Amino acid sequence: MGLMRFLSRLGEGVNNMTTEASMPSSNFIQNIIDEDARTNKHQGRVHTRFPPEPNGYLHIGHAKSICLNFGIAAQNGGLCNLRFDDTNPSKEDVEYVDSIQEDVRWLGFDWQDRMFYASDYFGRLYEYAVLLIRKGKAYVCDLSAQEIRDYRGTLTQPGQESPYRNRSVAENLDLFERMRQGEFPDGSRVLRAKIDMASPNLNMRDPVLYRILRSHHHRTGNQWCIYPMYDYAHPLSDAIEKVTHSICTLEFEDHRPLYDWVLAAVEHEYRPQQIEFARLNLNYTVMSKRKLRELVEQKYVNGWDDPRMPTISGLRRRGYTPEAIRDFCDRIGVAKSNSIVDIALLEHCIREDLNARAMRAMAVLRPLKVVIDNYPEGVTEELAAENNPEKPEMGNRTIPFSRELFIEQEDFCENPPKKFFRLAPGQEVRLKHAYIIKCERVVKDGAGNVVAVHCTYDPDTKSGGAASGKKVKGTLHWVSAAHAVKAEARLYDNLFNVENPDEGEDYKTNLNPNSLDVLQCFVEPGLAAAEPGTRYQFLRQGYFCVDTVDSRPGQLVFNRIVSLRDSWAKAQKS
Repeated sequence: MGLMRFLSRLGEGVNNMTTEASMPSSNFIQNIIDEDARTNKHQGRVHTRFPPEPNGYLHIGHAKSICLNFGIAAQNGGLCNLRFDDTNPSKEDVEYVDSIQEDVRWLGFDWQDRMFYASDYFGRLYEYAVLLIRKGKAYVCDLSAQEIRDYRGTLTQPGQESPYRNRSVAENLDLFERMRQGEFPDGSRVLRAKIDMASPNLNMRDPVLYRILRSHHHRTGNQWCIYPMYDYAHPLSDAIEKVTHSICTLEFEDHRPLYDWVLAAVEHEYRPQQIEFARLNLNYTVMSKRKLRELVEQKYVNGWDDPRMPTISGLRRRGYTPEAIRDFCDRIGVAKSNSIVDIALLEHCIREDLNARAMRAMAVLRPLKVVIDNYPEGVTEELAAENNPEKPEMGNRTIPFSRELFIEQEDFCENPPKKFFRLAPGQEVRLKHAYIIKCERVVKDGAGNVVAVHCTYDPDTKSGGAASGKKVKGTLHWVSAAHAVKAEARLYDNLFNVENPDEGEDYKTNLNPNSLDVLQCFVEPGLAAAEPGTRYQFLRQGYFCVDTVDSRPGQLVFNRIVSLRDSWAKAQKS
């Protein structure tokens, strides 16, 4: 059994639970941890962290990291911290801090009292920087950002030393303190590590450790006007928190020598080890937080929680369950090489989850009126319908049946092709949970459009009745016109119309103009009081969720989570 699937069964608050010894994970990170335990490398401890930047909402790729970091800790009886990398106040906001906490909790994980911020350590990080200067391992540089890039060299050519590299310790201490006091303008000076400008690893060519940035910080206010860079703050934050395994995505593999250099240079007593894994890339979407922010700020979508977005809040609003997302993360596994995952697998996971738990209901998205001429006028019949055929214990409900109904427009064809087993002139179909009806005639408007279908019904064919054995090839869903509840259905498709939206000069040119279709529909009356967040399977239509933002009593809004067609399952069988 995979790690995340095991955690899915644990439910909420898995962070401090330990797994059974008979359920090890086979991923390479767990193998490293097993070897560390054998050699007592970290005195038998496992302590991880999830370190998001509060500069946007989390997406499905972050969900993989959340599941991995909290899951690895849980499986090994360890701990996992939530730590905000709040070192760039110009792009950060409390809104993002709050949303990240909500997402982690919603996925089923609990950091308990271990929520930290890089800003908790700003004082200590400054002291470590002073220590590096005193040891001759850091210096204040006056080169501009562009000049630093120019001096850096290339993959085939060594870099050029800064003319300020050999400043005295005393001068560097003085300048760094004056940077802190706000004497110099933004961007005029930085603190750089003194490592090796000829290193084959560009990250080791005197990287910037601190920059001057006058920006109000959401926690420290205007206390600081210099801020540490991620590559400096991160390893020290890990060490301060006594993290054992610093798990990050593959693009940081080339940064690992710098991670280790920082800890060695300050002679920190605690040395976490960085381990890299492949990040999650999903087709038909983008996973860059910068690009997702652009989509929000430029109004291509309706906010970070737009159900078309790959954000966790967007998936939650659309109707995805935390169990389905954890299952998805389990199925894709943990690898060392990057790859693109088919979004059909994510959709398969939510179908599989909701098939067992979602209530069934009938909804007509594009209504066409049906009049049953031989059914008594003014009569309403209550018919029994199961709530979920996969789980009989969920019981039954009653739905009203009357002389006038709505069916789907696509379920009628005046001149049907071969093998069209739905309603057509002279053709019979069964109405789900009800009777067999036969089309007798149609009514058209002045433009020739069919606006009503007149039928007759066979009263001896009531579903579940003793004489209901008559067979027909088509079964349709429906709602009673007199009792139907008006609602809005939002049908979502992929946000982009190509598998790799980053192809071309501008990813936004690949946006799918048909990613949202809004329909005015009818649902069965039992849904009139449906609570926001409730999920249903609309028969023959797909899985839907009552919108948590726009839906309210008397104005129901349903988001389509996913259609019933499962391309992933079919692909696995073929």
